Amino acid sequence: METLRVGSAGTLAVLKPPRNTNTRIVYASSSEMHGDPLAHPQDEKYWGNVNPIGPRSVYDESKRFGEAAVAAYRREHGAHTCIGRLFNTHGPRMQPDDGRMVPNFVLLALAGKPLTIFGSGRQTRSLCYVSDTVAALLRALRSDHPGPLSLLNLGNPTELTVLRVAELIRALAGSSSELAFLPAMENDPRLRRPDISPAREVLGWEPEVGLREGPDRGHRVFQGPAGGMDRHPPRDGSLTSRHPGPPRRRARRPPHHSPHRP
Repeated sequence: METLRVGSAGTLAVLKPPRNTNTRIVYASSSEMHGDPLAHPQDEKYWGNVNPIGPRSVYDESKRFGEAAVAAYRREHGAHTCIGRLFNTHGPRMQPDDGRMVPNFVLLALAGKPLTIFGSGRQTRSLCYVSDTVAALLRALRSDHPGPLSLLNLGNPTELTVLRVAELIRALAGSSSELAFLPAMENDPRLRRPDISPAREVLGWEPEVGLREGPDRGHRVFQGPAGGMDRHPPRDGSLTSRHPGPPRRRARRPPHHSPHRP
């Protein structure tokens, strides 16, 4: 319920104050609004294939509602908005316990435990390093262009299977962990790859951090100076010294959240 409240009431609260001003609003949506897509790659015109009552639906539908709210405010009040539809992002300061694919694989590899893969591992993901995602959002914020259909796909168009991601992280960690295959998760997306042609044209943006470089930075964040898990990477950008960091509150994810969502 917390996820649904943030995606609905939280989004409306952000939209309401600036509707009569020229404030620029960039809404961080998600490729999860596509659900298990029937179109590949996914462009801005694709509406998605979502189970509205499934175990992933609270997050998927909250993002779909958020996009609808932003679009409605733009139409009705002339609000200065853009929807950034983010595909899988990873990097420093990810929470190690919130069920995402990259930190799950990194922590298991560093501990020498089996890397758990749900399903065959042939389902695909597109990993964008956080610095590239932030750069895209800042360009969208500084731009006057709403993008085609008032939204832009923001992500890495290079597609990897979940199995390939597990093998890459295991190699980067120098781990001998085995791969453990478990039954597929309900409604787990089979395909993810954004068409970012409009973002290239409108923002002059595309990812710069390579697919090997990004996970390599990530595994060193969790490794720490003594080989232990580093939950709070330092603010100075280094990757090995520890920094406690302030406690942070965040909306809880659904209890059956898929480990293959980066």
